[in-house]
Amino acid sequence: MNDFYYRKLKVYHQSKQLVAEVYRITHHFPPQEQYGLTNQIQRAVISIPSNIAEGMGRFSLKERIHFLEIAYGSLMEVMCQLEVAELLNYLSKDELEGQESKITEISKMLISLRKTIEEKQSINR
Repeated sequence: MNDFYYRKLKVYHQSKQLVAEVYRITHHFPPQEQYGLTNQIQRAVISIPSNIAEGMGRFSLKERIHFLEIAYGSLMEVMCQLEVAELLNYLSKDELEGQESKITEISKMLISLRKTIEEKQSINR
């Protein structure tokens, strides 16, 4: 079980924590959002650690970068959806700001990891 490289990444663990928090938040969304915003934000947030894990499981550095870019896009999608949820009064401004700081941190880690892989890629050329 220790052979899974992605488990060594802080960004993976932080993004899993974000999944748990978003699921906790969306549990309180109105029932009519179950197949709308709730479903969409849950699918986007679970995509973040999933794509980190899948990308780190690829042998090609180009593919690793591709999956990190997908994770980053999903992270931005979650931020947008949380902003919409706050606009609709499904969560408070304080809750939104708390999640935004976590999303910002994950964003920086994804960008840093991508740059590290790009540097490896340029060395291997």
